[in-house]
Amino acid sequence: MHNVTLIKGDGIGPSIMEAAVKVIDASGAKINWFEAEAGMGAYEKLGTPLPEATMASIENTRVAFKGPLTTQVGSGFRSINVELRKRYDLFANVRPAKSWPGVKTRFEDVDIVIVRENTEGLYSGLEHYLTRKKDIAESLAVVTREGSERVIQHAFQYARENNRKKVTVCHKANILKYTQGLFLEAARDVAKQFSDIEFDEKIIDAACMHMVMDPQQFDVVVCTNMFGDILSDLTAGLVGGLGLIPGANIGHDAALFEAVHGSAPDITGKNIANPTAVMMAGVMMLNYLGESEAAQRMKTAIETVITAGVTVTPDLNPSSKTGTVEMGQAIIDAMQ
Repeated sequence: MHNVTLIKGDGIGPSIMEAAVKVIDASGAKINWFEAEAGMGAYEKLGTPLPEATMASIENTRVAFKGPLTTQVGSGFRSINVELRKRYDLFANVRPAKSWPGVKTRFEDVDIVIVRENTEGLYSGLEHYLTRKKDIAESLAVVTREGSERVIQHAFQYARENNRKKVTVCHKANILKYTQGLFLEAARDVAKQFSDIEFDEKIIDAACMHMVMDPQQFDVVVCTNMFGDILSDLTAGLVGGLGLIPGANIGHDAALFEAVHGSAPDITGKNIANPTAVMMAGVMMLNYLGESEAAQRMKTAIETVITAGVTVTPDLNPSSKTGTVEMGQAIIDAMQ
């Protein structure tokens, strides 16, 4: 039996998370769910977007399953996702982007995993105004040797454990000689420890161009925080959008699995939100927990339903009348 903190989130979060929990429970995995609050809903109710009770639950379970949270843009509280990653030192963000049979996109056979450093870089939170008028602002990018090495090692280990052939480091060391140069140097050194995995390096702007021209050349990609944030959305676009992309945040002794899309307040309560992303995050969570058979059963059922293209939400099939709840049930039926 596994203990997991469940954060349903804001907007469409509760509906897609409820569908995902039912599918996970039907997979055969034994999960004790400990529901906790976070996001704008928690802020309006409790005066804080990240209550201490929620932190205490994660501290106890060491695994969290989270729906999308609303964070104000440009003002208000800092990103809850960033805070959770820093608090539990979830240094590796893993986001696989793989083509789905039945989902029409510009490319076929895309299969890219972005491994993003999750606690340093420009998201370290070291920013301030330089003048009283607040008309000049400064942000500091922090890159450490230790932080670089551990996320790069995670990328290579992921490649080895998942039978991947190549790891590409994306960087801007030609301009940012110190911060990006340190990351690139760490990647070259770590690569020497994994002679069975091909190593490649690309400058970030060239990598973006190559991804939209010939994405099949990429396998596992590792990069610093902000570059990874951008590339992971780019790869999502190659395979059908964020509604199909799961995310895992991994530390040495804790992990958080989530939908990486937003809370979509415009469709809240309409029973049309696509639950695929958070369900696939559930698959990643089950694998992390050692529930590989349940994970494969769930993954196969999701793929079966999406490939058929009938009992899916309208974003996947505009003529479909299937809602979030019904799609979840179709996946449960496919498992059975």
